[in-house]
Amino acid sequence: MIPVTAVVFVLSLLGLIVSFCWRVVKSRGMDLWVPAYISPKSEVPPVVLDRKQTDVFIAICDHYEPEWGNPTRADALARVLRWTEEYPRRFESFRDVDGRPPQHTFFFPQDQYRPEYIDPLADLCRAGFGEFDIHLHHHDDTPEGLEEKLSIFRDVLYHRHGMLRRDPITNEIVYGFIHGNWALNNSRRDGCWCGVDHEIPILLKTGCYADFTLPSAPSDTQTTTINSIYYAKDIPGRRKSHDTGVRARVGQEVPENSLLMIQGPLGFDWTRKKFGLLPRIENADLTAKHPPSIRRLHLWLNAGVTVQGRPDWRFVKLHTHGCKTGNIDMLLGERMQLFHQELAELHALQPNFRFHYVTAWEMAQLAHRAERDEGLPSFARSAGELIGSRS
Repeated sequence: MIPVTAVVFVLSLLGLIVSFCWRVVKSRGMDLWVPAYISPKSEVPPVVLDRKQTDVFIAICDHYEPEWGNPTRADALARVLRWTEEYPRRFESFRDVDGRPPQHTFFFPQDQYRPEYIDPLADLCRAGFGEFDIHLHHHDDTPEGLEEKLSIFRDVLYHRHGMLRRDPITNEIVYGFIHGNWALNNSRRDGCWCGVDHEIPILLKTGCYADFTLPSAPSDTQTTTINSIYYAKDIPGRRKSHDTGVRARVGQEVPENSLLMIQGPLGFDWTRKKFGLLPRIENADLTAKHPPSIRRLHLWLNAGVTVQGRPDWRFVKLHTHGCKTGNIDMLLGERMQLFHQELAELHALQPNFRFHYVTAWEMAQLAHRAERDEGLPSFARSAGELIGSRS
């Protein structure tokens, strides 16, 4: 017979292990999204390239921070100039199925604005390699302070640098948004790196056409909604009101006073394991240690980020920090070139796989086209020029 003290000891030890594991899970925000990963609200069929045509829209949304790591101003500018000098040389020879080169969306931080950083990148964008949108880090802010920051930076980018664009219907200057430190709507559990519980009305008022912050796992800012294109509405008295929303679907009108949320893929990568046992998180982040690959592409596709009713259109929103040490070498180096080469080779082997390089703006407009049950635009020119204007 096992002594009572031994049973108590074992149960106590198990309790400590469970408690420790739960603290780890919660600290990485896994309690927020894993239930949705295990039991998704809507099933999206897997991609089978040898049976059905699939159009894949790839947007790289860069949290582009020249002053990442507190370099000297000269070193920060050198990072920018490296991008403008190397990007065309490295990538102009690659083309998607529409004949367009890789597109890069620079979500530039308002808090790091300096004209000398913007002007060279603006020239790169005008040469046909990408677009600008807005990134913002702030802490202990107010609604009035947030609106002022966004309005002023929006106007500076448009009027001084010729970036952003006007909405083709309303004619207002519009921008895509990524919240610094992922803390949209004051969503960190400790309340840091934001301060404004109700950011959605301010974003809409200042011309935000869509938010591209998510996924943020393993942060506790991650929403319970994953792998989705959806509309979030402000909920008075509640932080993190973008946690849930109305899924975008074919034939559905855009919900009033709602912000379009375009998420990147999120799930587990069972081919990469920690301690040889636990799967690693696949959150579509492009880093020096985890560059893009065709293996990862299949994970992104099968995450099923779609407009409901159009499973043949797959939206792959990737993110990165393009000025971070190490990342810049990967993003402007041979590994990124290899990925673009592999995309072309996959299309050659599987013609049903049709990949399109798009900017964040173009991805949002394609989501709206899917809602209206329209076909692909002609990509003879930039899709952005067909469905929106910079002038």
